[in-house]
Amino acid sequence: MLLGLAKILDCPGASVSFSTSVDLSDLRYGVSYPVSEPVLAQGTVRNTAGVLVMTGELTTTIHGTCDRCARDFDRDIRFPINVVLVTEMADEENEDEWVFPLEGDSADLDDIVRTVFVLNLDSKLLCREDCKGICQRCGKNLNDGPCGCQKELDPRFAALKQLLEK
Repeated sequence: MLLGLAKILDCPGASVSFSTSVDLSDLRYGVSYPVSEPVLAQGTVRNTAGVLVMTGELTTTIHGTCDRCARDFDRDIRFPINVVLVTEMADEENEDEWVFPLEGDSADLDDIVRTVFVLNLDSKLLCREDCKGICQRCGKNLNDGPCGCQKELDPRFAALKQLLEK
């Protein structure tokens, strides 16, 4: 979807609001496709002293398998949108991922939403930030409580353990 910005290009202080939903169900992340619902984006593009600044927020629900505990999960996410729109890229070689070129006098919202979503997504999909994972020995999900495995003693301390047993 293209967002027309012709009326604010030459008017410092002017702004345009936007609201859109983008289908990212084709987005592959690792071995999964975590987004099955539309990604909703809303915010404002403001001409600040001749610079077009887009601010807003993306919201959706991620469906995935936790990379630590292998449990399926659904999690609502919110990512901020904070990008700059330019009429032309000054230096293609040192391109900034948060700067987007205009197509004529319009911004490509689909491209911006996809890029902001991917750049904000964590490198690992986790059911929650403090996921404890699974026990390496028995495979129990440690989020459900501790397992019954005894911790392995570091072989360097084996001699000290013999002293404690006496």
